[in-house]
Amino acid sequence: MTDCFELLQEPRRPWLDADALKARFLELSAATHPDRFHGGTESELAQANTRSAELNAAYNTLKESRDRLFHLLELERGAPSRDIQRIPAGTMDLFVEIGQTCRDADTFLATTPNSDSPMLKLQRMRQALEWSDRLMALQRQVNTRREALETTLRNLNAAWESAPPVSSPDRMVQLPLESLEEAARAMSYVSRWTSQLQERLGQLAN
Repeated sequence: MTDCFELLQEPRRPWLDADALKARFLELSAATHPDRFHGGTESELAQANTRSAELNAAYNTLKESRDRLFHLLELERGAPSRDIQRIPAGTMDLFVEIGQTCRDADTFLATTPNSDSPMLKLQRMRQALEWSDRLMALQRQVNTRREALETTLRNLNAAWESAPPVSSPDRMVQLPLESLEEAARAMSYVSRWTSQLQERLGQLAN
């Protein structure tokens, strides 16, 4: 499989600095962009297009924490992670609350006033603001969880920086892959929750 870290000349690590990663991507992309090969042969242009697509795919994988972590796990283990849908420890209460709140918000959004009464419109506006407040309060909880996970990933970097080379049979033994998988599953739910909450907030704003 393609090693996105190697393609972007980044060492394998759970946490990457977003700005530094973007700068590296732009630097590599500029050198191989198809526009630089306008006067070249068809083969050169095809190679440039392929290289550009590979760099874009690698960057999109590494810039998203969830995708980066599962990619790193697959690289280290040589196989995709299993049971990635299992709810991480300590998140069940938030999982239930977000699920129920989103369902209730959907019910509210699906109803429309049967009258053009200004009073009813004002009442619905107030209800929409209340729903927005509830959803934003949950988003703050999710953001707090994301920040805690980012700190965990920064701390895990040390294990990768001191690990044996990729070719070493001792590498997997020394890497905290279970901790990384737990963080990857948690980040997966954080990303999903953010998407769900932002979708409802957008609908309420309209």
